[in-house]
Amino acid sequence: MLPTPCTSHVSFDTIYEPSEDSYLFLDTLSSPSESAWLSARFTSASPSPLVVEVGCGSGVVLAFLAANSHRIFGRRDILTLATDVNRDACIATQKTIGKAIHERQDAPRSDNNNNNNNNNNNNNDPEDQESRTRNKKQSKPLPLSAITADLCSAIRPGSVDVLVFNPPYVPTQDLPRLPLPCLDDDDDDDDDGSGSAKFDRDSYFLSLTYAGGKDGMETTERLLDAIPGVLHAQRGVAYVLLCAQNRPQEVKERIRRWGEQWRAETVGNSGMQAGWEKLVIVRIWREM
Repeated sequence: MLPTPCTSHVSFDTIYEPSEDSYLFLDTLSSPSESAWLSARFTSASPSPLVVEVGCGSGVVLAFLAANSHRIFGRRDILTLATDVNRDACIATQKTIGKAIHERQDAPRSDNNNNNNNNNNNNNDPEDQESRTRNKKQSKPLPLSAITADLCSAIRPGSVDVLVFNPPYVPTQDLPRLPLPCLDDDDDDDDDGSGSAKFDRDSYFLSLTYAGGKDGMETTERLLDAIPGVLHAQRGVAYVLLCAQNRPQEVKERIRRWGEQWRAETVGNSGMQAGWEKLVIVRIWREM
């Protein structure tokens, strides 16, 4: 089992704390079947894939993909980009990714210890020597940025190879307004000293992480509308998490009606009830 990235530096006052849905992403994307699918889609002969997490929160999912890119994509040279409407989340994500890459790809890796021991006993094996030389030449993941932005609004059309989205999926009566672009720490100057302003701010940003409006789908619907335009026309694939009340089967059928090339399949399932939630991860792509 691959290790979960450290988030000890993250303040969860305003940022979604990794939970069952986050871990379902980690398990699904690192599963043998999905890793094989991604490795076949993004072979070493293709350009470095751009991996984007929309609504990055703590950055645990994107950091996991970056830190374990050699296991999940069969290559190390992925590019990562994150977006979130919460600037605190963007700052946290950059730190989470940086730490994860350092711990898994810069420092000695425990998952290679057995291989290293075997190599010490087989130093004259030409294939082992070639493999070690090739691995030394491989680059590591490159975190581009974490951008304070609404969904895919800051992303160039047709540029995304892999998109990951863990949306606010809980059905709620109302959908919180999006924060103003200028909302930052300067707003804390309005704090009356009682702590109530901070509480209101924290509660507001946390509501953005779970409140999905009608059927829990209002934010997800906007993301789905953006997928055909933002994904790379040939390689692009999106992974979107849904809960039972989001009606995932209907969502998949609607995606398939985008055109004969479009596919939507469930590739991950929580397999249990979490309250009223039953979680699935849907892979969305074009079959060329």
